Amino acid sequence: MKKKLWIFVLILAITIGGFYSFAKFNPPLDIGTLASSKDNKSVVVGIGNKGFRKVKILDVSVNNNERPSKTKVQASNALQGFIITNDYNNEESIKYGFKNIEDITIKVGASPSSYFKKLDDGTATKKDEIYGISVIHNQAINRVNIKYSYLGISFNETVFLN
Repeated sequence: MKKKLWIFVLILAITIGGFYSFAKFNPPLDIGTLASSKDNKSVVVGIGNKGFRKVKILDVSVNNNERPSKTKVQASNALQGFIITNDYNNEESIKYGFKNIEDITIKVGASPSSYFKKLDDGTATKKDEIYGISVIHNQAINRVNIKYSYLGISFNETVFLN
């Protein structure tokens, strides 16, 4: 009986370790669109999820881990795209679905590459939801650091802007 228990524990440990390693070496966050204002103080980073469970954005910082002035997630659609703005509440910006980071999860299958293909094929619709992290800062932004959670594991993604 003791031998069977050890075999079970060993198989469980190998399974959990393999799952963790797979998740760490295949991060689900997919980066798509990168756009910024002329002064680089307002940036949009298109993101998606190529995993098989939802992704939760935990934190966003810029440059050398500085706290941005404002951060929101745009939950738009493939036909509408994203907007670069320094005011999330103006009449034009409202239709782009700005949401607080803590209020949104990135759905499975929301990969920018799949929406780009649909746009190229002419099959994109308003139901094709796309996500973009919109950041406003008082200085030019040269990189955006995204901390997110997937399957209970924390990941960091850094996006560099020219």
